[in-house]
Amino acid sequence: MHRILIVFAVTAAVLWLTFYAAQKHADDSAVPRYCSDRAGVLARVEKILTSGKPVGNGSKRPYIIAAKLIFLVPQREGESVKDYIARLARHLDDVC
Repeated sequence: MHRILIVFAVTAAVLWLTFYAAQKHADDSAVPRYCSDRAGVLARVEKILTSGKPVGNGSKRPYIIAAKLIFLVPQREGESVKDYIARLARHLDDVC
């Protein structure tokens, strides 16, 4: 029984450190890429979340970049799009 607890504790610690490192990497290197065009990125994120076909016939690259931000800072369960965009803007303000 004692060995199981040790294995569980070590596994939990490794998982916690992995998730902590991933979050730190996202905050330190991935999210700051969005600082140069915050307003444009936020507009594209809102369009992705509200429109059935946000890209249309234009370039898909800016929307792919905005979708990565949705992955890095996900929308909370039950959070409205307006509240999410406001929280995302605050997060970018903090990081930038």
